[in-house]
Amino acid sequence: MSIKYKTIFHIDENSKWKLLLTNVSNLLVAMENENFDVEVLANAEAVKYYDATQDLGADINTMKLLNEKGVKFVACNNALMANNIKKNNIIEFVNIVPAGVLELVLKQSEGFAYIKP
Repeated sequence: MSIKYKTIFHIDENSKWKLLLTNVSNLLVAMENENFDVEVLANAEAVKYYDATQDLGADINTMKLLNEKGVKFVACNNALMANNIKKNNIIEFVNIVPAGVLELVLKQSEGFAYIKP
């Protein structure tokens, strides 16, 4: 039975998105023959990156490619509300969780490694 490697990347600053996407891409290359579960959780101001109506230079192509390779992208609903972001403006493959901090607690209790660039 093979090991399933589980990692959650946490981002709360827009300035860190390029670094985070590079970290995730590098991890996938390093684990190409492994079984993995990777999630990217955005909260605080970083959820703005998921808003397709804002011009933040979002690298949607890289995110879509990572998503097609199995990376899950999630947004904190509390942060969406705090930043007045409408759910229907969110990039289509992004899932919404009720609270980012709760998602972090749940994932870490399931054995996910926590990475915050």
